[in-house]
Amino acid sequence: MKVNKSELKWTRAPKQYTIDDNKVEIITEPFTDLWQRTYYHFRNDNAPVLQLETDEKYFSFIVKTEFESKVRFDQSGIVLYLDSDNWLKASIEYENGQIQRLGSVVTNNGYSDWATVDIDASIKSIWFRLSRRGDDFCIENSSDGKTFKQMRICHMFNVKDKIQFGIYACSPENSSFKATFTDMEITECKWLAHDGQQPDEEI
Repeated sequence: MKVNKSELKWTRAPKQYTIDDNKVEIITEPFTDLWQRTYYHFRNDNAPVLQLETDEKYFSFIVKTEFESKVRFDQSGIVLYLDSDNWLKASIEYENGQIQRLGSVVTNNGYSDWATVDIDASIKSIWFRLSRRGDDFCIENSSDGKTFKQMRICHMFNVKDKIQFGIYACSPENSSFKATFTDMEITECKWLAHDGQQPDEEI
């Protein structure tokens, strides 16, 4: 099912953006970011976030992002933003002329982490898929929108019945670039139930 763009809602809309039937474009503003405390000991919570809301417990959200990033930490990707202290994101972050960071950040109770792998700086588009199974989430990426590779499985501790999920783009340093999002789709959950060890009994 294609995403109904009219149902998307901003948390901190950027000054420049375009939303039409085929795409969403965001022009990032300097010194915008999402990060909480860990290692850097600062808190940044001013990136534009565009999301849908759902109480569905099992689904997958897919989007293609293209980006013209050019300054360190320029980034765009998917996000599940619950509040300032609880969210997750996956993106490609520009590092330099040789490499970028393909990575994810999970923030629970006001503390962020960051897991990355280096990829070539020539890559300028990628697909992301976010899947939900209850309070657990899986993030994947793809170069063609067909074959997805797992990046991360995580638990969110403060999930309510309704969650918000969607896209974001930001420029933590003194930069601005255009991020374009297309092919947004919601499907049945592509992250299948585990078929190995059985769950432990709750005590």
